[in-house]
Amino acid sequence: MKIFSKAQIYEGDALTSKKQGITSADLMERAGTQIFNWLHMRLQGAQVPIHVFCGIGNNGGDGLVVARHLITHGYNVKTYIVNHSTTRSKDFLNNYERIKNTTKDWPVLLNDASELPAINEKDIIVDAIFGIGLNRPVDGWIKQFFNYFRSTKAFVLAIDIPSGLATDKAPKDPESVVNAGYTLSFQTPKLAFFLPETAKYTVQWEVLDIGIDPEYLYTTPTEAELIGKNEVLPIYQPRQKYSHKGTFGHALIIGGSYGKIGAVTLASRGALTIGAGKVTAYTPKCGYLPLQIGFPEAMVITDKDEEKISSIDFNISPNVIAFGVGVGTDKQTITAFEAFLKTNKTALVIDADGLNILSKKKSLLKLLPENTVLTPHPKELERLIGQWEDDFDKLEKTKAFSKQYKCIVVIKGANTITVFGDKFYVNTTGNPGLATAGTGDVLTGIITGLIAQGYDALAATIFGVYLHGKSADVLIENLGYQSFIASHIIEGIPLAYLDLFKQPEQPKIEDEADDDKK
Repeated sequence: MKIFSKAQIYEGDALTSKKQGITSADLMERAGTQIFNWLHMRLQGAQVPIHVFCGIGNNGGDGLVVARHLITHGYNVKTYIVNHSTTRSKDFLNNYERIKNTTKDWPVLLNDASELPAINEKDIIVDAIFGIGLNRPVDGWIKQFFNYFRSTKAFVLAIDIPSGLATDKAPKDPESVVNAGYTLSFQTPKLAFFLPETAKYTVQWEVLDIGIDPEYLYTTPTEAELIGKNEVLPIYQPRQKYSHKGTFGHALIIGGSYGKIGAVTLASRGALTIGAGKVTAYTPKCGYLPLQIGFPEAMVITDKDEEKISSIDFNISPNVIAFGVGVGTDKQTITAFEAFLKTNKTALVIDADGLNILSKKKSLLKLLPENTVLTPHPKELERLIGQWEDDFDKLEKTKAFSKQYKCIVVIKGANTITVFGDKFYVNTTGNPGLATAGTGDVLTGIITGLIAQGYDALAATIFGVYLHGKSADVLIENLGYQSFIASHIIEGIPLAYLDLFKQPEQPKIEDEADDDKK
């Protein structure tokens, strides 16, 4: 699914009006009706008090359409106009007149001197105050309303985007944004729904189709894409009957140090379980017995050093090499890594201390093969690209870094984002169970194992991140967040693969014979 920018959303609206021969007011009616339909399907006429707060722009106009339909369908609704400016949009005014002609209970005008309306915990608040066009800080008296919404503990439904939240920058004041329990976003989700600093302003979100021109949606390239099952299915490479282990490549995992051999074991197991034909682990001598006993499917090459990687010397020809898991940052290790980079031409995946070495000696970044995959957690990313102002700035800095060094960067988090050049790929799988030691090592192995099989580096990264999260998703119901450990991801990989081809369950239809037996 594409994630359109604010400018593209406006462009799509205008093009739709032109091609479909409708006005912007018609499009607003369509959008507001979809919101009403969503509510009506769930409430089925229930007389729960609904408070619709409308701004005086187009988002407020959407709210007025919702309120009008709620009124005409007999709901217990109260409408308010948050009168924060003297400028009103034409479509807002049009719908303001329409609602006044619909009911004698006209919308209540609210300003900085108004009393706060009575709202109870079991009421519903519809937030239609500000949309994506907001380009200035929220005023103090309106913040009082937002804080009041929070204090009532009522369910808040936001139209298109929580009021006060921008599409391209994080708010400096958390009180200036509505906290929505649910956001109904028109046609496309907003990038802000997936970033740590801004995702917290809506617990859940859903996209509503308001009929934006299909050709525009299909042909317009976007900076960001949302990655789910439909997006990764075309990436999957089926296996042929006469394949053999050589068909699916050889992955080399270089890493480990005394006390951190588990990291190499996890990465090696991840690479083989995801489908690599062969996996070799290159470790210090202290890693030989743990790997041979704990993971007999892997081959092992040892460094001459007992406790660390002090040289990188092997006589095999892997298809891809992963470096960094558990490797440490000893001076000899850094020297060995630099010497390796100067001669290496094989595809690379770099994680953990491999990234820390690159941060300590950034001249090494120029030695990376094109399309090298880097998988930093937030602190490792900061060491690579520097500090950022907010999550949007982080993405821009990562994009610049990716373009400069022609590499793929995986920003690990609740919605892991893969950055490559000018594109962001936002993953939808995964859960808090992944917040435990070793899960990043497994991800490194998964991506490495996919590249070994012949997936190109970007496809392997997008697919690998998806499968890594999906493994946790299919297991978490039986394991729970707290008890989930990195090894469980490896156990869940087969289920994640099978889930790709799982069909949604169809509702059971009882036949007449069954009815006769009752």
